[in-house]
Amino acid sequence: MEHSVATVSPDAQLGNDDVQAIDELRKFYDQLTAELGKVIVGQEKVIEQLTLCLFARGHGLLMGVPGLAKTLLVSSLSQALDLSFSRIQFTPDLMPMDITGTDILQDTGDGRRQFEFVKGPVFANIVLADEINRAPSKTQAAMLEAMQEHRVTVVGRTFKLDPPFFVLATQNPVEQEGTYPLPEAQLDRFMFLIQVDYPDRDQEIQIARTTTGVKMPDLQHLITGERVIAFQDVIRRVPVPDHIYEYCVDLVRKTRPDDPSAPDWLKPMVSWGAGPRAVQYLVLGGKALAALRGSYMVRLEDIEDVAEPVLTHRVLTTFNAESEGITSRDIVRRLVEKS
Repeated sequence: MEHSVATVSPDAQLGNDDVQAIDELRKFYDQLTAELGKVIVGQEKVIEQLTLCLFARGHGLLMGVPGLAKTLLVSSLSQALDLSFSRIQFTPDLMPMDITGTDILQDTGDGRRQFEFVKGPVFANIVLADEINRAPSKTQAAMLEAMQEHRVTVVGRTFKLDPPFFVLATQNPVEQEGTYPLPEAQLDRFMFLIQVDYPDRDQEIQIARTTTGVKMPDLQHLITGERVIAFQDVIRRVPVPDHIYEYCVDLVRKTRPDDPSAPDWLKPMVSWGAGPRAVQYLVLGGKALAALRGSYMVRLEDIEDVAEPVLTHRVLTTFNAESEGITSRDIVRRLVEKS
């Protein structure tokens, strides 16, 4: 799709303070990747997509086999950002109160007792939901409320979660026994599906050298939670040309097999396409990526680069596609190439 003129609403222009903040964000991202490089070998794309989710106020779903340092990456990210971190190991017997917290009867010291709410591990800035598909649906629902509403409800009372609030969930693609697959409605709550792949040979040699020594290096605190929130606000103000909005809508509509704009090759391959939330996350992801690249306006290549992690888990393939070995990722890539 080619457009000769990029038109942006006049009230969407960045001010001098916003331009300076984007410059600072770009410098911070360089510092962050260098700092994480002390303990994480490779995975540059994964780090970039995690950072995009964070500053776009989204959540990420990491897909990868065990042993690829997903937990180490998330905990290292929270340490470098000077944010509170908690890890929840999801299991079939995990209850909602194990995540949100519960009332406990406490002695007040004057001979009386009263119930006091004890916060669960979801009350943190960065929450790692490890193997989220191992928990039953009611526990997943409790996590869903926290992700969507940034609050939890316990015994009829509502407790707000302090910003910034960022959930990273993991799934193991090679072991499905004893799991509860995430429903499409909950998958749609995740901004990105982040694929964590095996390192190459040289990186694996470096991993062996750096992780079998005496001590892992300590990471510096680069930024506070308040500054993270400020950057999140700036990213929301990054201008988007009108034709970019149109491109995002057209791209998402093409994933729906019943839509007139869907290509003929896609219709037998897809049973269900992406919804309007995908358009929102394409725009927000493009804004965040433009800012990380030091750009003051969203460009077409920014949207193309975030299309795969945004759309892959929102496009459901048919049996015909599966029998031919065609994945959702393949379909999204082909759509982007032909759009």
